[in-house]
Amino acid sequence: MRRPLLNVLLLMGCLCTFMGCRHQETFVVPDALQLVKQRDTLRVLTLYSSTSYFMYRGQDMGFQFELSNQFARHLGVTIDVKVAQNVEDMVQQLNAGEADLIAYNLPIINAWKDSVLYCGEEVITHQVIVQRTGTTKNPALTDVTQLIGKEVYAKRGNHFDRLQSLNKELGGGIILHEVSEDTISEEDLIRQVYEGQIAYTVSDDDVARLNQTYYPRLNTALAISYDQRSSWAVRKDSKELAQAADEWYKDNVTSPDHNASMKRYFEQGKVVTHSPILSIREGKISHYDDLFKKYAKEIDWDWQLLASLAYTESNFDTTAVSWAGAKGLMQLLPRTARLMGVPEGKEQNPEESIKAAVKYIGIVSNDYKEIPEAERIKFVLAAYNSGEAHVNDARALAEKYGGDKNVWTDQVEKYLLLKANEQYYTDPVVKYGYFRGSTTYAFVREIIERAERYKKVIK
Repeated sequence: MRRPLLNVLLLMGCLCTFMGCRHQETFVVPDALQLVKQRDTLRVLTLYSSTSYFMYRGQDMGFQFELSNQFARHLGVTIDVKVAQNVEDMVQQLNAGEADLIAYNLPIINAWKDSVLYCGEEVITHQVIVQRTGTTKNPALTDVTQLIGKEVYAKRGNHFDRLQSLNKELGGGIILHEVSEDTISEEDLIRQVYEGQIAYTVSDDDVARLNQTYYPRLNTALAISYDQRSSWAVRKDSKELAQAADEWYKDNVTSPDHNASMKRYFEQGKVVTHSPILSIREGKISHYDDLFKKYAKEIDWDWQLLASLAYTESNFDTTAVSWAGAKGLMQLLPRTARLMGVPEGKEQNPEESIKAAVKYIGIVSNDYKEIPEAERIKFVLAAYNSGEAHVNDARALAEKYGGDKNVWTDQVEKYLLLKANEQYYTDPVVKYGYFRGSTTYAFVREIIERAERYKKVIK
């Protein structure tokens, strides 16, 4: 009788020992870096803006996007970008485990230090006065006290708030204009300064520097705020990923890739300088007129219109390379050139470039076949410049707000301009976010007008 009892007691002891050992085991949660590599994907959160992330001609672009893509390549993984609604939404999604990294200049403030781990590059930004380059008779402002008596326009929010604080610090005297219209963006005000419509506005210095590549005669040297530190961020428990980002940044900041991205967004001019018609006397627009005549027939375009497009894109320079990496006479991005059949290395061959551009125009024109031909050409030109995605977003906005989605002038073009404003690029009908529509707006008008001049002077 005792032996069975002894066996039971021994069995219970073994079970207790086994359970005790199991109880002592600790479950280690993998760091985000390990999960990124297991998943083979770095999930990135950012916001739409001219300096962080946007789409251009169907291609993902933006300074922060490029840096995060470089970091992903360093880790040996691919990148998956998700766009948040605002800064608070980014932090919330990060801590909910919906992403691994915030690739955006997230302000370094006490409110978030307990919930995120800052990493990567620490950026110093501040607000600046945007003004035209000065002259001997009318020099640019160099001290904030010189703002007294001057009219300064700023968007409602932190820019206008800073102006009000500065005005109090100076004892008053600055003539403040708060711009509350949602149809006017920070970049619209910068353009108005460039065009001489207003004298001064306020911008963050990184946005100001980017806009100088579009408007070179701007002065952005006068700072009016204290420095704001900002950085990328990961969750508090992602220490290995944060360390990897820190180490990568130290090595990458002097790399050719990083330097190329800096140059692309903040240094390289975005405006092509144009030259006159080759020869009015001989009736020539360019050296490539015969090619324009040959291929324009395939899309039923006037050859002068195709020539006008090439003039705007490259100034008839077959060796031209744009800030975005577009190449050749018709400035096709490499991926588009491949899809249109341009052999690798032939992007700067004039006939290959024109032939591919015409093929692309034919495809886009077919996508807008429901639009009458006279208007369709404008939609096609807009899509050539910006990509169909942004044109389709503008059409959706036009339809939602009572416009005609099949009319370009004063209708869809107006809503493409509005895609630079947060109220509109975050509208539920918009799928592709922020876009600097002013370039495309001018692009379409200039090409149409120049083509008409060509027809008048080139018989």
